[in-house]
Amino acid sequence: MWSLLKFFSLTYIVSWTLWIAAAAILRGAAPKSSAVVAISGFLYLLGVFAPALVALALTGRADGRAGTLDLLSRIIKWSVGARWYVFAVGYMAAIKLAAALLLRIATGAWPAFGQEPLYIMAITIPFSTPVQAGEEIGWRGYALPRLSAHLGLSSASIALGVIWAGWHLPFFFISGTDKSGQSFPVYLLTVTALSVAMAWLYWRTNGSLLLTMLMHAAVNNTKDIVPSAVSAATNAFSPSSSLVAWLTVAILWICAVYFLVRMRRARLPRGGQALSNARDIASAESVPAA
Repeated sequence: MWSLLKFFSLTYIVSWTLWIAAAAILRGAAPKSSAVVAISGFLYLLGVFAPALVALALTGRADGRAGTLDLLSRIIKWSVGARWYVFAVGYMAAIKLAAALLLRIATGAWPAFGQEPLYIMAITIPFSTPVQAGEEIGWRGYALPRLSAHLGLSSASIALGVIWAGWHLPFFFISGTDKSGQSFPVYLLTVTALSVAMAWLYWRTNGSLLLTMLMHAAVNNTKDIVPSAVSAATNAFSPSSSLVAWLTVAILWICAVYFLVRMRRARLPRGGQALSNARDIASAESVPAA
């Protein structure tokens, strides 16, 4: 557990320090030169990669080169069933479209749909997938297996979701971000439910970080098919949000409950290796493999 405390503490400290510094540099510069914007952007990106950098540093210190290579090898673990690629890419889009349909049934009117063309979203997902290694090596690659060893996979996925959501908290107070002023309680519920789904995906793909990276990229790029953000929002700790946001939360948690039940007896071995084959997965579930 000490390794997890170090990981979470260092990740928060490094990321928050870099993000606050990036925002301060950008806010304090007038006029904003290209050099200032570049420095601020670099600090921001470095903060985004802090989970991976901290995880790799701690892994290297504890497990040496072999442990580091094992962790990194999971970002190129591509040989999984096609249905998991479909799940990773389409999960958030399906949730958002279901929320839109429910709103249409309940109110007789469709919600506002995003303006970004679907083909742009589709093109952006594979290009942004490698960037998600900055988070996924840390959250799913390093932290989830270790939390699972202590809590079981279901509880670990929830605990990690809360910590993962909390890591984003500075963005709710930094002007100019898409989270600025939005409801953090709604975000917390959303991200925790997504953490459960991503833990399910990680488990079912035998520890593929590539697939969780793909899902992470897809969530980021398809969440605004039906936007949830409230314009001119200013109170980050208010539970007030759009009806689309709350419908999205409800559907995500209906799915999350299913995943939690299926993962209730599952654990990821402490060393981080996922279950080795479908028979192991089925045994851990106590139900036939899907």
